[in-house]
Amino acid sequence: MKANQPKRKLFNDAVDLLTGDAPDSGIQMLPVDQIKPFHGHPFKLYQGERLDDMVDSIREHGILAPVIVRKLSSGYEMLAGHNRQNAARIAGLKEIPAIVKEDLTDEEAWVYVLETNVIQRSFSDLTVTERIAVLAARYDKVCGTKKREEIIKELRRLNGAGGNDVHQQAKSRELIGQEYGMTGRNIARYVRCNQLIPAFKEMLDDGSLTLVSGVELSFLSEEEQELVNKALEQNGIRVKGTIAKKLKAAAGTITEKTVQSILALDKSVTEVKKKSSINVKVPADVYHRYFSEVDDREVQKILVEALGLYFMAKGE
Repeated sequence: MKANQPKRKLFNDAVDLLTGDAPDSGIQMLPVDQIKPFHGHPFKLYQGERLDDMVDSIREHGILAPVIVRKLSSGYEMLAGHNRQNAARIAGLKEIPAIVKEDLTDEEAWVYVLETNVIQRSFSDLTVTERIAVLAARYDKVCGTKKREEIIKELRRLNGAGGNDVHQQAKSRELIGQEYGMTGRNIARYVRCNQLIPAFKEMLDDGSLTLVSGVELSFLSEEEQELVNKALEQNGIRVKGTIAKKLKAAAGTITEKTVQSILALDKSVTEVKKKSSINVKVPADVYHRYFSEVDDREVQKILVEALGLYFMAKGE
């Protein structure tokens, strides 16, 4: 125990520095494995260098800022601190400091989960699917203004951000848009994309599906979306705007045959375009030597004539 005392003191000093006093609920040391992830947790855990840095910091200093958990009938549920818990487990810690909340409604618990991530990482740093989760929850799940303001004030104190800059409860997408610097129309797109299956949400994150096309696909039922995703994988096709619009128009009547016919039509158009024009790469030094001051049409004409002379000389 004595070996841990300097770290414990450092931790308590950090809490005092951030909050001005000890949190009302007090701080407990809880077993790492007794804290379950928040149900439906929408945020991705840190990976790579960011995770490695957190693990190294915890090994050296311990966890300076307590996690926030909700007490369950058996064990606890994480509200704020999923990354710290994961890094602590990797670092070999058996216990972590926690502020324990009791008698929270699900709506209040969601406020802790969502606002912690927005405060710590900023909305602009979130992935597309994380933004969808935040905006959809703000639109549907969050609790009343007064309680939400109290929770955000507490979170901002714990994160050293001060307690006066408090967001107001947004009752429409325009107000939510003002809060996050987005148009009401864009807010509506994000909220709508919450209806997408996980596979399509992953495509939003990796850039293979645009938000606008995601909106179109969101009007398909879950079963229809699964059919579309399966067909896309089989054909090696990405969802473009034209496909997404056709699929939306067929919503409610989608079958495997319907999907294949829509994809086949788009594929045939793509093939025609490919046949009419093919890109050919030439070394950069060759291009700059001969074509640096020649427009694209003239380049094409020169290449055609040069190839004609080349094959004529070879007798072909």
